[in-house]
Amino acid sequence: NVPKIALLISMTKCVLTQFFVSRFQLYIVYMGEKNHDDPSVVTASHHDVLTSLLGSKEEALKSIVYSYKHGFSGFAAMLTEAQAEELSGFAGAVFVKPDTFYELQTTRSWDFLGVNSDQPSGLQQKAKFGEDIIVGVVDSGIWPESRSFDDSGYGPVPARWKGECQTGEAFNATSCNRKIIGARWYTGGVDPDLLKGEFMSPRDQNGHGTHVASTIAGSAVRNVSYGGLAAGVARGGAPRARLAVYKVCWGPTIGCGGAALLAAIDDATNDGVDVLSLSLGGFQEFAGTLHAVARGIPVVFAGMNNGPAPQTVRNTAPWLITVAASMIDRSFPTKIMLGNKEQLVGQSRYVDATVNTSEFSILVNGRSCDASSLESVNATGMVVLCYAPWDVAFNPPRQGFAITISNVEKAGGKGLIFAGYSSNVLDTTDRCNGIMPCVLVDFEIANRIAFYMINTKTPVVRISQAASVVGDRVLSPRVASFSSRGPSAEFPAILKVTCISFAYARSAQWQIRDAVVVPRFDQPDIAAPGVSILAAVRDSYQFMSGTSMACPHVSAVVVLLKSIHPDWSPAMIKSAIVTTGKLQHKESSYLNMTHAYRIP
Repeated sequence: NVPKIALLISMTKCVLTQFFVSRFQLYIVYMGEKNHDDPSVVTASHHDVLTSLLGSKEEALKSIVYSYKHGFSGFAAMLTEAQAEELSGFAGAVFVKPDTFYELQTTRSWDFLGVNSDQPSGLQQKAKFGEDIIVGVVDSGIWPESRSFDDSGYGPVPARWKGECQTGEAFNATSCNRKIIGARWYTGGVDPDLLKGEFMSPRDQNGHGTHVASTIAGSAVRNVSYGGLAAGVARGGAPRARLAVYKVCWGPTIGCGGAALLAAIDDATNDGVDVLSLSLGGFQEFAGTLHAVARGIPVVFAGMNNGPAPQTVRNTAPWLITVAASMIDRSFPTKIMLGNKEQLVGQSRYVDATVNTSEFSILVNGRSCDASSLESVNATGMVVLCYAPWDVAFNPPRQGFAITISNVEKAGGKGLIFAGYSSNVLDTTDRCNGIMPCVLVDFEIANRIAFYMINTKTPVVRISQAASVVGDRVLSPRVASFSSRGPSAEFPAILKVTCISFAYARSAQWQIRDAVVVPRFDQPDIAAPGVSILAAVRDSYQFMSGTSMACPHVSAVVVLLKSIHPDWSPAMIKSAIVTTGKLQHKESSYLNMTHAYRIP
């Protein structure tokens, strides 16, 4: 029986090998400039290529997922590895590559940038607030009922608009209006797991796309705040611009397929958008964006959130505008009272008015607050002091905090004081829901707390609710610790200027380390507010942080410049933005957008 068993095993291996070799997956086929102005003819040529490869038109139609036929020629199709390799040898195929998934990476920020609606001769007024400029937002969709997308006072949709309002689940034709003039959604090639619990329509389940769109072009909404924090008027930088929404990002983890992204860029180019904004990271299909720029459409990308380590910036093709995230002159100081009456200050969004903040809680030191560290500490019902990993120059702070808060929650902690970063990652404290105090402090404050604990038998702490402070008392601007740094690993020979300096408090070690690690020249191109940005999410307003939030600030400025100088090329607009910085702070310089409309 041994020979029979060996033969069976051998046959099984052959079958399994054949299965994996012939497994289908989505491939992107780029064919360069289109050879015909009629999109149907271009698509037919794609069918012909696949028919030649697969043997029949029926198989070709089953295989193709997207046909790129407006800005350039190419397609996405389900192929085996062997078929893709064969196709790469076809005449006209520039490259064939597997599809890749990408991740998505404000009541005060526009005032901070000097873009004020009450300035008679300001940038917004000169640009007529971006009126009738169409900005394409490629993201996770939109929540059309938000007050930020009110179209009161808008005229007819611009006649040059050729797009459409695709309907779907909880999104009908009336979901579009004179503000949201177009909406499309793309599921081809998307992992089915990402679609679970999603709206099969342009409606935004996650909130990211809504936040981005309202930052660019949100109508003014008064009396907006987050539990009383950051109260003011929420508005976009170009509040009279029109929005075209392209939903390509799906699921709670927000996956964005490369093939779908190319389809959205191709459609947007044909629909008639004037500006493209993409708050996502690591996009590798640069050719698609090049065709958009060649047609006069500036393309703005987020620079990713993998800082503060060097060479982590992405989306650095020279024709793109790559955006880093900086802080603004707003903070949310939170008083920390120790049992010895020493009062310290951290940052949080702790706003629970139902809790008696006059009570003290027992304080324990969880050190790194990993699972093993917390096992040795009875954290149930306690406030826990945790330290960030020591390799802060190479450990993205957002990741470290998310793990820490999860560990403290599982251990039964009632509060968290997290040492290592300032307000850069405040949005991660949203997991506390504003109820459990999650306070961020620098190492100096943390060491003072630890010294008190060492010299006290039963250390206790009282944490007050957060407050809002704006103006000169807040040291700004600073590049956020999470913002990816240059130089570019993708295009190392291309240096670009970043119009922001690195002001820092000398007592905060991580800030000094930030300033040392990051050069003042190279990628990204520009830094914009990206920390604790308050904008629309569904029917409310929430804080988010990231280069995803910085990107729409620059996109809005591009919209305004387009309005003032419709004849400017994308390169001229980019030059105007990155070369017109003006010193505005005694300890640092930041880009005052009111000067960006000058001729570069």
